[in-house]
Amino acid sequence: MNLHRLMNLNGKVALLFLILGIFSCKDFLEVAPKDQISDNLVWTDPGTADLFLNNVYSGIPGPFNGFDPWENFTDNAMNGVNGLPSRVLYSPSVYTASNAPNWWSQYANIRRANLFIEKVTASSFPDSWKKPKLAEARFLRAYFYQLLWTAHGGVPIITNSLNQNTQGDAIFRARNTDEETYKFIVDECAAIADDLPLKAEAGRVSKASALTLKGWCELFWASPLKNTAGDKARWALAAATNKKVMDLGSHSLFSNYETQFYEDNNNNVEVLFAKQYLGGTALGSGKEGLWGPWIVGGVQKAYGGVDPTQELVDEYAMANGLPISDPASGYDPQNPYVNREKRFYQSIVYDGSLWVGAEMVMKQGVGSRNATDLSNTNEATNTGYYLRKGLNPKYTINGNHLLNSGSFIIYRYAEVLLSYAEAQNEAVGPDASVYAAINQVRTRSELPNLKTGLTQAEMRVAIQRERRVELAFEERRWFDLMRLKLAEKNLNGTLHAMKIDLVGGKPVYTVIPAPEGGKTFFANKNYLLPIPQSALNQNAKLTQNPNY
Repeated sequence: MNLHRLMNLNGKVALLFLILGIFSCKDFLEVAPKDQISDNLVWTDPGTADLFLNNVYSGIPGPFNGFDPWENFTDNAMNGVNGLPSRVLYSPSVYTASNAPNWWSQYANIRRANLFIEKVTASSFPDSWKKPKLAEARFLRAYFYQLLWTAHGGVPIITNSLNQNTQGDAIFRARNTDEETYKFIVDECAAIADDLPLKAEAGRVSKASALTLKGWCELFWASPLKNTAGDKARWALAAATNKKVMDLGSHSLFSNYETQFYEDNNNNVEVLFAKQYLGGTALGSGKEGLWGPWIVGGVQKAYGGVDPTQELVDEYAMANGLPISDPASGYDPQNPYVNREKRFYQSIVYDGSLWVGAEMVMKQGVGSRNATDLSNTNEATNTGYYLRKGLNPKYTINGNHLLNSGSFIIYRYAEVLLSYAEAQNEAVGPDASVYAAINQVRTRSELPNLKTGLTQAEMRVAIQRERRVELAFEERRWFDLMRLKLAEKNLNGTLHAMKIDLVGGKPVYTVIPAPEGGKTFFANKNYLLPIPQSALNQNAKLTQNPNY
């Protein structure tokens, strides 16, 4: 899907808004009030039917217009402002059925996909048009189910558009099992892959997209959260599917890690699937003003909604490729930002770095408004760091101005390489193909290859570190903490910040607990989020997840 093309379809924009008005119900059981009008206008012409499919695409959730992205619910970052969900729900781990996220909007999206599939299947459109479009809709439906499955476990699988007026209580379904939900997603991806183009139009689904979604779900299914028996065959399956993506030859690593997220590089060779934004309109992105550094050159430029933690900063290697914990790395805790790997400088705003031409100062006692906020009194960083990765400097304007049209990349080729490396290592150990995959990612960021001779356990640590750094701030960390069952280890305790004092004119660096929201707790039950109470009230056949 190309939003620019969509908005330029002569004579059809008004119809698009009619379609949106008819079908944008919150409740996935709600009956569209003008079915006959929609049939006449939408399902008799491929162009207008395609607009309806664009509306299904538009339901893909993206973080770029929110002030509190999912990264703040992990150990990678925290929001610098109190009272937001990541501070009042995540930190004390008080998810309940009344505040559970991620349900109704996904079922509304699924209903739209089901309706498109039904109507197009029954239409007289040419088969050459039907086949790829139906595959796109089935992919989107599988993607929305993936969001539900990874959050809640097994959910009701609905593949037709329900109508309570004609079906009554028959529309209410019990939850499918965890395995049934997983199998539905991966089977759909396998069934549609060959009906999709090798390279798709910007924002649209390709064969690589379908295989990547399949491989991601297989990786999740193979991971400790789901694979309690440690079945190596699950890991082998995930490795094989990710290897299929690699073998397609349709994608590769983009040359510049930093600028691959800018709008000029939308749909670059690394992008496997992305949500599109149309900058300068209601469909644009405002992440720079929401997430970026607070005060720049004495002027407020953003709200500082994403403050990287010391825990994440410590994961960035030295330029020689060694982790800072290695005595041979050369890391100096009193000179912590020298000779770090390239991705650190491309991702983190730190004391002494430049942002939009201004030096950022986080030191205490020098009158800087960006000094680490130890008492949590304003929007200055709570950790001693601000976000840089993915923020386009030309859009550093305070507030949600929706100017950026850079895509939210959901899947990219680097993740496929890392997923393959992880799955193959777990299935057979650190063979040459595992090294080759992870070293591709490292080479792009000018890091040396991993040293040879690593054990399976050592390679597991290396892959997890590489994945955390490479995919930081891309909404992947929460899923990795859950599937690897690392949340109790990483989210119980205290997140940390960097305090910098001047002593005798020389900076002294001290790692300290981050204020307030830095104290975290994770309950075991939260590996699955609760089913919303509103859904339970409506559908007596639903059962709640354990311990809610």
